[in-house]
Amino acid sequence: MTTLNRRSFLKASALTGGGLVLGFHWMSKTAAATPDWAMDPVRINAFLKVATDGTVTIFSPNPEIGQNVKTSMPMIVAEELDVDWTQVTVEQAPLDSDRFSRQIAGGSQSIRRGWNTLRTAGATARRMLVEAAAKRLEVPVNELSTGGGVIRHAGSGRQLMYGEVATDAAQLAVPASVQLKDVKDFKIVGNSQKNVDGPAIVTGQAVYGIDVQREGMLVAMIVHAPAFGMRLKSMDDTVARAMPGIVDIFTIDAEPPRRQWSDVNAFPEKVVVAGRSTWEVMKAKRALVLEWEAITPLESSVSQDAALEKILGSGNGNTVRRDGDPESAFTSAHQVIERTYTAPFLAHNTLEPMNFFAHVHADGAELAGPVQTPASLRASVASICNLPEESITIELTRMGGGFGRRLYGHFGVEAAVISQRLQAPVKLVYTREDDMTQGTYRPAYKVKYRAALDEAGNLTAFHVRGAGTSEGPLVGTAPFPAGGVENYLAELLVLDTSVTTGAWRAPRSNFIAGAEQSFIDEVAEAAGRDPVEFRIALLDRMVAAPVGDEIHYEAARYANTLKLVAEKCSWGKPTPGVHRGVSVFYSHNSYVAEVVDMVMEGGQPKIDKVWAAVDCGIVINPNAARNQVEGAIVDGIGHAMYGALTLTDSKPDQDNFHTYRLIRMPEAPGSVEVFFVESDIGPTGLGEPALPPAAGALANAYYKATGHRLYRQPYIQEMDGIRVRQPQG
Repeated sequence: MTTLNRRSFLKASALTGGGLVLGFHWMSKTAAATPDWAMDPVRINAFLKVATDGTVTIFSPNPEIGQNVKTSMPMIVAEELDVDWTQVTVEQAPLDSDRFSRQIAGGSQSIRRGWNTLRTAGATARRMLVEAAAKRLEVPVNELSTGGGVIRHAGSGRQLMYGEVATDAAQLAVPASVQLKDVKDFKIVGNSQKNVDGPAIVTGQAVYGIDVQREGMLVAMIVHAPAFGMRLKSMDDTVARAMPGIVDIFTIDAEPPRRQWSDVNAFPEKVVVAGRSTWEVMKAKRALVLEWEAITPLESSVSQDAALEKILGSGNGNTVRRDGDPESAFTSAHQVIERTYTAPFLAHNTLEPMNFFAHVHADGAELAGPVQTPASLRASVASICNLPEESITIELTRMGGGFGRRLYGHFGVEAAVISQRLQAPVKLVYTREDDMTQGTYRPAYKVKYRAALDEAGNLTAFHVRGAGTSEGPLVGTAPFPAGGVENYLAELLVLDTSVTTGAWRAPRSNFIAGAEQSFIDEVAEAAGRDPVEFRIALLDRMVAAPVGDEIHYEAARYANTLKLVAEKCSWGKPTPGVHRGVSVFYSHNSYVAEVVDMVMEGGQPKIDKVWAAVDCGIVINPNAARNQVEGAIVDGIGHAMYGALTLTDSKPDQDNFHTYRLIRMPEAPGSVEVFFVESDIGPTGLGEPALPPAAGALANAYYKATGHRLYRQPYIQEMDGIRVRQPQG
C-alpha cells in the first residue's frame, strides 16, 4: 500500500473537454489530479492524462538523450494504470520548474528516481477510475477488476471503458493510499517495447536541436582561442564582413555574473560571425584575421603527466578511507605489488553538432535545443541577460548524443547573448573543430596501486593513490576492495590546469574501473588464485565480516553478478584459442560483470565476444536495456583502446576525426551477450554502468593472449610492437 501525501496533491477536477489529468511530483511518491485549465500553485512536475477516448498521455519531463526514457517511463505508468500499451502516448514536456523536479539527463538516474512516482501516478488514476465506475454501475469497488483500459463487473457482465468514466473520476477526491501491483503480476514492465520515437526518427520527423527553425532566424558561429590560457589580442574582419550574407561580426563575453556549476567554459570571450546561412557564415569565419596572446603558462600532455606523477610520489593527499594500519602491513609484507595506470583527456564527440536556438527580447527569451540541464541553463541565461527566470522558456528537443557534454550549457548561454546583441532569433552552431578544441574534456588521470601479500598469498593490505586534472579518479568513500581487506588506504590528489574538464560518460568510473580491475587481476595472479575466485573471496569477506564502517554497495549482489557471468560463459573451462579476461564494477547503483573473449588473427588480438551480467534491479524494457549495455561496452572498449586528446603548448592536437581515433566497425566485438539478474528490487542506473568494466576485462584478456600487461590508455599505443606470447607445448 502506498500512502499519498496530500500536500503534494491538487483537487481532482474535469478537463475542459472531459477526462482526467493527474500531476505528480517527479521526486516523490505522490500524485495529484488537476485540470489543464487552472493549475494550483502546489509544485508538480509530471502529468498523467486519461482522455474520454481512453487514450493515456504522460508528459515526460526528463530530456531524451537516447536513453529511451520516453518509452520506459510511460511503460511504468501503463503497467499500474492497467491499460494496453497501444493506448499510451508520451509527449516531451518543456522546462517547467514549477511543475517538474530534476529535469536532467545525467547520472543514470531518470528511471531510478521516477520509479515510485510513476507507479503511484498510474495506480492512483486506476483507483479513481474504478471508483467512478463503481458509482456509475452502483456496485462495490471491490467487485470490479481492470485490464486493457476496461473496468469489468464479473457478477453482471457489465463493463466500462476508462474514457467513459474519466470525467467522473476527475470529480473524486484523490485517495489517501493506493495498492501497487506485485512485481510478479507485471504485464508491460519486463516485456520489450519499441522506442516510441522510432518511426519519427527513421523518417526524419523527430526534432533535434539542429532541426529547429524560426522565421527570420540568423545563423551564428564562434571562434575561440586556439589554446587554453590565451585571449584575443586583435581582429581584422574587413574581408569577412564584406562577404555575402554576413550580418555582423563581434566579440562576446559569455561568463554569467552568477556563475554556477554548469558554467564550464574555458573561452568565455569569443568572436561571433552571424549571417543568413551556415555556409556563408563558415566562409566568413575562415576569412577572419585574428591574433591571440597567452595569459597563463602553456602546458602539454607530457608536462601534465609528469606533474601527475610528481604529486603521486610526494605530497599529502586527501585521505578518502583508512582501515587498520596499512603502513605496518606493507612493511612486514612477504610480497608487495605496485603498479601505475594512466589515461589521457577524452573529448565527447556527440554525433549531433553542438547547437542551440535563442530569441531574446525585451519581455523574455525563447530557447530551444539539446541540453541535459535545462534549469541550470535558464538560470545562467537569466543572469547574463538580466531577465527574470520566469520569462525564459526552454523547449527540450531530442539530443543526438550527450555523454555528459551537454550537461554544461555554455553554448546555450552564448546563443542567448548573441541573440540579445543582434535583437533577432539566432541558432548557434559549432563545427566539429569548435567543439573538440574548446575543452570540457574527461580529465586526465593517474593512479598508483599497492598490494601486500603474506607468505600464503593472502591479501593483507591495499593502497590506492589517485590523481587527476581538476578532479581525482576515485569514486565514493569505499573504493573496492575496501571492507574486504584488514588494512586499507585510499588517497586523492588534484592537479590544477587551465584545461576545462567535465563529466564524461560514467564520470571517474570510466577510468578507475579499468585500472582497479587490471590491478586486481595482477594481484590474484601473484597470490596464485583464479581471478574470479579471488574477487568473490574479497566480496564474501565484506558480507561475513566487513572491515570498517561503510561499504557503499551490497557485496552479495556484487558477487552474484560476477558469479552469473562466470556461469554463463563457463569460466574456468578452457576453450582452445580463446583468451579470457574478467572485470566487475559497481557504479550508478548498479552492478556489472564482464568477460572478454580474445582470439588471435594474423598475430593480432581481436575481441571475439563479450559476456555481460547486469544487476540493475527490475528491467523495464529488456531490448532497450540490452541496447544500453551493448553500446556502453563498445564505447568503453573503443575509448580505452583508441581515445586520446593531447596538448602541445596548451593547444589540442586533435580537432576532428581524422586525428581523434574512434573504434571502427571491424574492431568492435563480434558479439555481446547480456544477462540480467532476475530481481524484484526497484530499477537503478543503466545508461553508464556497463562502460567502466569494459577496459579492465579487455586488458586482462590481452594479458592472457600476449603475456603483456597494459597500463596506459589508449592501449593501442602499448600494443604496437608487442611480441605475442607463443603457444606452449
